Amino acid sequence: MTVSRKQTGPVLGCIADDFTGATDLANMLVRGGMRTVQTIGVPGTPDAADADAVVVALKSRTMDAADAVAQALAALAWLRAQGCRQFFFKYCSTFDSTDAGNIGPVTDALLDALNELPGSDFTIACPAFPENGRTVYHGHLFVGDVLLNESGMQNHPLTPMTDPNLVRVLQRQTHSKVGLVRYEAVTKGPAAARAALDALRAERVRIAIADAACDADLYALGEACADLALVTGGSGVALGLPANFRRAGLLAQAEQAGRLPGVDGPAVVLAGSASRATNAQVAAWRVDKPSFRIDPLALARGEALVEQAVAFAHGHFNGAQPQPVLIYATTTPEEVQAVQHELGVAQAGQLVEQALATVARELRTLGVRKFVVAGGETSGAVVQALGVQSLRIGAQIDPGVPATVSTDDTPIALALKSGNFGTVDFFSKALKHLDGVVS
Repeated sequence: MTVSRKQTGPVLGCIADDFTGATDLANMLVRGGMRTVQTIGVPGTPDAADADAVVVALKSRTMDAADAVAQALAALAWLRAQGCRQFFFKYCSTFDSTDAGNIGPVTDALLDALNELPGSDFTIACPAFPENGRTVYHGHLFVGDVLLNESGMQNHPLTPMTDPNLVRVLQRQTHSKVGLVRYEAVTKGPAAARAALDALRAERVRIAIADAACDADLYALGEACADLALVTGGSGVALGLPANFRRAGLLAQAEQAGRLPGVDGPAVVLAGSASRATNAQVAAWRVDKPSFRIDPLALARGEALVEQAVAFAHGHFNGAQPQPVLIYATTTPEEVQAVQHELGVAQAGQLVEQALATVARELRTLGVRKFVVAGGETSGAVVQALGVQSLRIGAQIDPGVPATVSTDDTPIALALKSGNFGTVDFFSKALKHLDGVVS
């Protein structure tokens, strides 16, 4: 693959508030022809010279707002040092946050830090991802055919979303004036969308929720945001960004931007999310494939579930007919609430994440080289446990979920899935995809 452009190194620098969100965004950029690298946290040294875009994956979605801001600013400083010309703050397409943050505080801090750049006085906030059923209309977020607060997200254990009006949600998190880019302007195309942005800026709006109901709306918004220093949203709005750099002569056509090296070895599926989608995926797998459940209450009692899970997996991939297994802590919202009531919200989540992370580390030692992981927090814990520093982003498995391969000397293949993403047969599909990764 030959890519020629006027700038050496990345032109777009991205900050994601969780690991699966980072791969979701990177997937969109690869689809747009941008060679994309995802780092796990802020790298210590420059290592992105051969990429068009870099996505720094943080684990900041549910941490204290001040800590989330500090991490985002550290990521921004590193991305600026790589020569990036525009920046993107990526959060979940269901706008996961609380009244304390973290979307508002991080957006404010990034705009403040970029204040010497043109276009740093204003940005949009657009979580829409129509391909996965997330749309925004008159400022209200829909998941499929229902409002956000009727989608199951109202039961999220850490960031329950009970208000579908994103203008209200974001205004509670920020001192900046929040406005709305209405669908009636967006649907008319880039020029009308840009005029709507300019009108809001004249009204001293600093952050505007942007309506979008289809990919054409996202392309229009992406083009309208070409001159902004910072864009924020879900991965969907990134659809329109690569073409801006191409039009500016900073990015050439890049065929096979998602080409990955091959990886051989056993595989495992790890699921820590309690979302509806992941529950359905776990149930589909368990019909005819081996699985092992990790019970948080049993973990809290000190039962050796990690050791049992490792032995269970090893027995299946080390036999005469090797089989991938599912190791899961997924359960219903009611059971999650019961566990949280007994253990506390933070401890319950940490127990599961650390258990699955330890399982992953032990299985890698035993030769596992392919990991499918469900859940943003779980994915973050797993990649940290595996010591992964950065990932090459490959082709899409399901909307928002690409195949990836680590850049280690002994690479591993990973599919890191947001809890809400993927078809019911995602686990099997992802394993087949990772098996088919070729050089």
